Amino acid sequence: MKIVVLDRTSVGEDVSVEAMKQYGDVVFYNSTPDDQVAERIADADIVVANKNPINEASLCRAEKVKLICQFATGYDNVDVAYCKSRGIRVVNVRNYSTAAVVQHTIAMALSVLEDLPYYDGYVKSGAYSAQERFAHFAKTFYELDGKTWGIVGMGNIGRRVALAAQALGCQVIFYSASGKSSCTEFERVEFDELLARADVLSLHCPLSDRTRHLMDADAFRKMKPSAILINVARGAVVDSDALYEALLSRQIRGAGIDVFEGEPVKAEEKLLTLKDTGILQMSPHMAWASIEARTRCVTETCKNIEAFLKGEDRSVVV
Repeated sequence: MKIVVLDRTSVGEDVSVEAMKQYGDVVFYNSTPDDQVAERIADADIVVANKNPINEASLCRAEKVKLICQFATGYDNVDVAYCKSRGIRVVNVRNYSTAAVVQHTIAMALSVLEDLPYYDGYVKSGAYSAQERFAHFAKTFYELDGKTWGIVGMGNIGRRVALAAQALGCQVIFYSASGKSSCTEFERVEFDELLARADVLSLHCPLSDRTRHLMDADAFRKMKPSAILINVARGAVVDSDALYEALLSRQIRGAGIDVFEGEPVKAEEKLLTLKDTGILQMSPHMAWASIEARTRCVTETCKNIEAFLKGEDRSVVV
């Protein structure tokens, strides 16, 4: 059984992947250019992938492949219809990063709300030591207590964020991006109402035809000028040009984004010009990436391979 891992570094080099070797002859590639995928998996039985396209073009020479393991939850890089037509099973890793993403969502919201980088820099610059009074009030910030926290996407992550926001004193409302949510613990509203009421709006939905550029210029116009946006979902859920204009014109107070339409973020991305304004905080798609989450990702991938070899269904996409 030959297992080819196309993007070993996608879980970080500080996490061991040695456990995969118990299931067969494993070939690890730190990363794989898209145009080399077909060659590298040509004689594979199992492919472990993350961002590389897994489709007819990349699978055309892979006559033996039986299983595609996503080193992630999302599988938009996989042509599932083609895999199904070939009888190739596709599995993903579910819920491994929920705790990490929830934690980062709350941390980023609080950091944006209080502009913590500014205060950190103020102290470290020596400006605080040079002033006479005991406190510094240059940046006005507000409490979360009593505010409305809006959520797009009430899956596992959305629900955990809702509970955390509630614990901080927020009223929680949500919009079902799929239209199929079964959540009854929190108030469900239509999208326009969500935009109008939310003081903090966090995004936790998959990228789909329904959610691509969900946050566009029209959406930002409907938000409170005091509201902040947190995106830890997928970059393309937000129209980055529209976000840039909304921040620049102060249609919203601020934003925190962990994901971008192009990753790594392009050097010419307009949002980067706002980096020193105090209205935008950014992180490099790492909300999911605690050491515990990345370890779970590897462990769950091993369990998916083991289940497949035993003829069992586990985390099956198709």
